[in-house]
Amino acid sequence: MARKSGPTILQEELYPSSAERVREEIDGARLIDLDVDEESPFLRGQKRVSARRSSLPQKTANRLLWAVVAALVLCLAGIGSGALYRYGERSWRFRVESSDNIEVTGMQNVSKGQLMEVLGGDIGRNIFFIPLAQQKAQLEQIPWVESASVMRFVPNRLKVEIHERTPVAFARVGPRMALIDAGGTLMELSPKRKFSFPVILGMNPGEPLSTRAPRMKAYNELVQELDSGGARYSQDLSEVDLSDLENLKVRVNDPAGDVLVQLGSSDYLNRYKIYVGHVQDWRQQFQKLETVNLRYDNQVIVNPDMEGKLKQAALAPAVARAAVAAGVKPAALITRIGPHDRALPKPAFELTEKKLDPKAAAAKKPVVRPRKTKKAVARSKAVAPKKIAAKGPAAGVKKVPQSPVAAANAAVIPKPSPAIARPAGGAAPN
Repeated sequence: MARKSGPTILQEELYPSSAERVREEIDGARLIDLDVDEESPFLRGQKRVSARRSSLPQKTANRLLWAVVAALVLCLAGIGSGALYRYGERSWRFRVESSDNIEVTGMQNVSKGQLMEVLGGDIGRNIFFIPLAQQKAQLEQIPWVESASVMRFVPNRLKVEIHERTPVAFARVGPRMALIDAGGTLMELSPKRKFSFPVILGMNPGEPLSTRAPRMKAYNELVQELDSGGARYSQDLSEVDLSDLENLKVRVNDPAGDVLVQLGSSDYLNRYKIYVGHVQDWRQQFQKLETVNLRYDNQVIVNPDMEGKLKQAALAPAVARAAVAAGVKPAALITRIGPHDRALPKPAFELTEKKLDPKAAAAKKPVVRPRKTKKAVARSKAVAPKKIAAKGPAAGVKKVPQSPVAAANAAVIPKPSPAIARPAGGAAPN
């Protein structure tokens, strides 16, 4: 290499710049890093410096922090809820002040008195402490109420929704007249509405609902079948006797006279049409048409003997007036007594067998009367005029002697003629 001809050496050559020095160090470090993987026996092992760490992991610490925050929030919420509960319990704003705060819908036949017997105790009570389920159950105990619901509205209002039962007939139960629904539940007569139903007979006082239910099922089938043709024959009925489910009896409210028609236990419409088609002919053949038995196929019995029919208790005048106001037909209010139900009047006196038997009368020994002395005869003559004057014409009483035969004839009541029974013969249609 040729030496420079210059006499001096430049300063940059003797002392390189700092930038170049740093660059050289970086390049040397890179070379060292590349050779680290190769372990050299001449180099010392690198000493690891321990890092200072926390006693709890970071994830656990975060969880603890969130738990503390949640507990604080719940504590504040509990304190707020307690304060709100005490306010709602003691504040006058949440009390039912009067019946004006109780709204009732669907009430037509239920009286306000029956409603207040259940809800009257809630007046003055806190709205949050009214037992809604208990009040609902008590409202459904009212005969007219089929279902009910009770709701509370803040601050102090109750809303009651009532669904009433639908009556289908009147029911005569002993001396009582009531309305009855399709399931057999009895309801009091409503003074607000007037109905046009027949009266059902055969319901006994104190019988359970399970006994009335099958009878009402038979009644519903009867009405549906009579009205199925569109003629609405059920409106002609004043009574329906359900005492015998094998033979339903209906009383037809005919202007010419009511007639008891026996329809059996099935095929009610066709049997009733037989009655409608031949009732005028039967009225011409019989002096009085009372009963028609159509329960047998291809046979009609007119005015049969009605022994053992159901006896109904007489209605009180107040009950009869209420029934007429409710729409009961007058023909259903008459208490009928059959020929076998009439009681004989008590005779004025009774003739013994000895008096009616002539042999016993002939064999009767005469009574020996003692003879009166002269003093007794004179005393009786002196007293006799006074007794006659006291009990005779002045008293206005006249005694007519009556023979034993006439008295016996007066005590005997003529027996009613037996009912006329006639097979249908040509009266029944083919």
